[in-house]
Order: sequence, then C-alpha cells, then structure tokens
Amino acid sequence: MRTIKTLHRAQSAPIADLTTYRALPTNSVEHLDPFLFLNHHGPQTYPARNRGLPFGPHPHRGFETVTFILEGDILHQDSGGHRSVIGPGGIQWMTAGRGLIHSEISSDEFKQTGGPLEILQLWVNLPARLKMTEPRYTGLQQPEIPAVTLDEGRVTIHAVSGNWAGTAGAVQPLTDMALATVNFRQDGRLQLSIAAGRTIFCYVIRGRLLVNGQEAEARQLVEFNYDGDDFEARALTDDAVLLLGHAVPFNEPIVAAGPFVMNSEAEIRQAYQDYQAGRFGTWTE
Repeated sequence: MRTIKTLHRAQSAPIADLTTYRALPTNSVEHLDPFLFLNHHGPQTYPARNRGLPFGPHPHRGFETVTFILEGDILHQDSGGHRSVIGPGGIQWMTAGRGLIHSEISSDEFKQTGGPLEILQLWVNLPARLKMTEPRYTGLQQPEIPAVTLDEGRVTIHAVSGNWAGTAGAVQPLTDMALATVNFRQDGRLQLSIAAGRTIFCYVIRGRLLVNGQEAEARQLVEFNYDGDDFEARALTDDAVLLLGHAVPFNEPIVAAGPFVMNSEAEIRQAYQDYQAGRFGTWTE
C-alpha cells in the first residue's frame, strides 16, 4: 500500500462574497506534478438577485482548467467561440494551450433565483511539447459523464477522464491523466491499483474517509509518496465525496505568473506580450 507523506489543509481565501478555500498551492505544498492548483468554492447559498460568480474575462496560457460543478452553474464563454451553461454534476475541461480569454460567471437564471453553489477548479499542467497547442473546450452535463457503481452501491465513480474499473472517462485528455469524483455511502470502500510512479491527487470534498489507513476530512489534500501501487479509501461518514486523480509527473521546470504557466521566465514574458498584442483572440460579449 502506498504511504502518505502529508495531509495538507486547504486555506481560506475568499474572493469577494464567494467562499473559497485554496487547497493548492498553500504554505505547505507548492504543486503535485502535474497538478498545479485547486480552488474549492462554497458550499454556500446565494440569495435571489445576486451578482453570481466574479470571474469575468481573463487570459490563460500553458495549462488546462478542469472545473467540477457540484451545485449551482457556470456560464463559460471564451475567445475561441465556445459558450455553454453547465449545471450540477457537470464538468468543464478547457485547454488554454497557446492562449485564450475566457469568463466563468453564473447564468442569468442563477443570478435571478439564487440557490446552493459549490464548485472546484483544478489546474493541470501541460508538458513543454503541448504548451502552445490549439485551445479547446469541452462542457458536459452530469448525464454525459459515465457513472461506475462499486461495493454493492456504496461507491459511485463519476469518470471524467482515464479508465476507472474498466470504464473510460467522458473526456479524452491530451496527456495520460485520470480524473473522477467519487461519492461514498458510509463504509463504502474503493480499492484501486495505481502505478507507484504516478502522482495521486486526492482531495476530500465532503465527509471523512480512511485513506490508505489514515483519516482525512473535508478540505484536506492527501499527498502520497511514490512507494506502492495500492490505493484504498473507506468512508467514515455518509455521503463523503472525493476528488481523485492520477497522472505521470512531467518533471519539467514550472514557472507560473498570474494566469500563465510555462517552463521559463522568457516564455512568461512572451505570454504577456502576446496577450497585450491581442494574440489570444478577440473577446466578444
């Protein structure tokens, strides 16, 4: 069984009236190659006639964003011409690649009526060979994401990418990366074999679980060593939820500045120059 290196607690980092916990990076962990960043927004309830999410148009280059909408919705729009509203249980996978501008706001309906909101956004790196790839976007509603039920119905895997118990995820990523959300009933047990050389990304969204023999609770990120193939999670509470992923680390330099993640300072400077020169596409409302 793979051993646990450290448990990292997400840090409070509110954005305007949006409750936010930053799970990566924090004071105790910078990144888990190739996983770069995780913000956990909510859970909270918005009143009627609210302003919604505050993420207006902004640029990205050099990585991908994977957004998990647990409650509420997101209206995504980008300079590549993509636009969609994704609701509870859905995901958005955006490859920034060589650069684009996007916004992530609430739908007009959500701003009018309000309601519960809980969203996670994960940034995953691209290797140097794909940093300048063509941008792309996939938005999927909950029914479009395969659900794998295990342990007599006590565990449900929502397979976003990769292979989970013989079921392929909904998204075919550019790199070898498996991502899923996992819902547990109490005492539900998930057992997986994950090659020792792969980075495991394991974040507890809700509830408490016993992960490889160690208790982890909501808003904790579990960092593993690279010393075993066996992964096991058992729910200690009903309705526990886990964000789980694994990937081969790139072992390349990571230089991040604001909305850009590249391999060198020179590439970061070029990203800013290209954005200011209008090379990330044209933003139209």
